[in-house]
Amino acid sequence: MLDRESFLDFETEEKSEEEIKDEVRRAKLRALHLLTAMDRTEAQLREKLQASYCEEAVDTAIEYVRSFGYLDDERYVRVYIESKSRTKSRKQIEQELIFNKGVSKEAVQRGFETAQMADLTEVIQKYMQKKRIDPENCDYEQKNKFFAYMMRKGFQIEDLKKVFDLT
Repeated sequence: MLDRESFLDFETEEKSEEEIKDEVRRAKLRALHLLTAMDRTEAQLREKLQASYCEEAVDTAIEYVRSFGYLDDERYVRVYIESKSRTKSRKQIEQELIFNKGVSKEAVQRGFETAQMADLTEVIQKYMQKKRIDPENCDYEQKNKFFAYMMRKGFQIEDLKKVFDLT
């Protein structure tokens, strides 16, 4: 039976050049397979590959798929923003991309500059329909409750006031 130290020594043994080449080849194929199923950010792909392959194979596989244009964080961010802007606030989208998808803040900012965002008024009106809020017939408490709900979702109070004609 191996103790912890011998196991770590066994794990860090040098691999032969042939084994490394084989692992790089398999990592490239796996990266291509993962990207055919769905678009991913570099951080997501790296995380998936690191579970099975050495760092050298992961780096080589990522460069390989990037060279063909299959891995492009800028495109991923732009498409993600355009699709999610119909249901989520800018703040919420930004948080998801940075913390869940592993995209840099700079890439997110560039994405917001180039993406075609949905009309914010329409998004807020959809939420109003979902929550059955009528701006002309709702009372003060109902309006405050809706504003608080929307602000927790990352919408700005100025935008909400515009929709409610309070400005």
